[in-house]
Amino acid sequence: MNWRLYLCSIAAALSLGVEAAWAQLSGHGGPVRAIAISADGKHVLSGSFDTSAIRWSLATESAEQVLRFHSDAVNAVAFLKDGRVATAGADARIAVWTAGRQQPDQVFEGHRAPIVGLAVSPDGSMLASASWDRTVRLWPLGSSAQRVLEGHSQNVNGVAFMPDGKSLVSIGYDLTLRIWPLPEGPPDVITLTSPLNAVAIAPDGEIAAGGADGKVRFLTAGAMETGEIQAGPAPIVALAMSPDGSLIAAAGIGGAIAVIDRTARSVLRTLGGPGFPVWSVAFLPDNAAVLTGGADGAIRRWNALTGDPIGSSLRGTPADPLAAFAGDHGAEIFRACVACHTLSEKDNARAGPTLAGLFGRRIASLPGYRFSDALKSMSIVWTPETVAKLFEVGPNAYTPGTKMPEQRIGSPEGRKALTDFLARATTK
Repeated sequence: MNWRLYLCSIAAALSLGVEAAWAQLSGHGGPVRAIAISADGKHVLSGSFDTSAIRWSLATESAEQVLRFHSDAVNAVAFLKDGRVATAGADARIAVWTAGRQQPDQVFEGHRAPIVGLAVSPDGSMLASASWDRTVRLWPLGSSAQRVLEGHSQNVNGVAFMPDGKSLVSIGYDLTLRIWPLPEGPPDVITLTSPLNAVAIAPDGEIAAGGADGKVRFLTAGAMETGEIQAGPAPIVALAMSPDGSLIAAAGIGGAIAVIDRTARSVLRTLGGPGFPVWSVAFLPDNAAVLTGGADGAIRRWNALTGDPIGSSLRGTPADPLAAFAGDHGAEIFRACVACHTLSEKDNARAGPTLAGLFGRRIASLPGYRFSDALKSMSIVWTPETVAKLFEVGPNAYTPGTKMPEQRIGSPEGRKALTDFLARATTK
């Protein structure tokens, strides 16, 4: 089954009249397919169908950097032990990034179909990837070597390392869960009764697998089933384990997130839903707060213990702010900018200044927005030519002292498409 097409059709069907939690981080131009949280809980990395990944600050609720490399949906993201991040996409590539750099440090290639899962080994030396080419691959960081694990007969949808790093778990649409010994050896294979879409592993090594039947199944490290729980009526598409292993969040395409007491094997509460499909979920280090990524492009924060939404008073909206510009190449380029900028003064403010009335305005002159002293000292006037120059050389070089995430548009054609779009969309 093509889950991307299936879930997108459900998202469209549910796009009217949705009452959701407060939107915490809103900027992606498509469903938020993946979320990862840094070990210190200060940063979030998200991947989207809009082909971008965004690194966010939770303290300021703003985008720190937009990562644009993949040519298709970014389906999986991860923070590495050394502070870098990894992104993987439907273009079958994995990119490893250093914060602040515009291009990846390293790109891994070898998969022949979309990559939908990433995992980092406990010692931080290796990545594992799950792909719809029916394989799992192991990638030593800093090396171009790879190991291919074959055996699944259908899409591999998830992968996770055991806490001791001595084995790797993969799950697939072929109903099987496989535990691969490391560094090598044949896997233990257990066949369950439903296609499997997600996997998470507790600190004590217990495995949780989320199925298309809405159930979460529990297994030992020796591939023995120890129980199951019906999380909801809809297929589970994402699982997250709290850092202490006490709770599991199971997200489904119906828009609900079941919070499960792992020891009691019971659903404590349900967050949200029915509504937009929830594609991704992750716990913060406090074991209580959960982030979810929705089909409306928004990331929301919840208190898993009370079920209450946390954070900003800006409501997430199911409306695409660029819907009126469908088919406009410049609008598609601008999607990454939606994370920080609005096109109209009537829209709720975001991290960056509104672009309404941009052309003809002197840099750092918009009333009511706090600009840095460095920007205030500049004499740039925004025109199609100066905006094109900004994205040709990059914000750090053209406007030193800016808070704008570093990004460039490599082709003159792309820059012109963007400035033509801005000329149409920002005129008061």
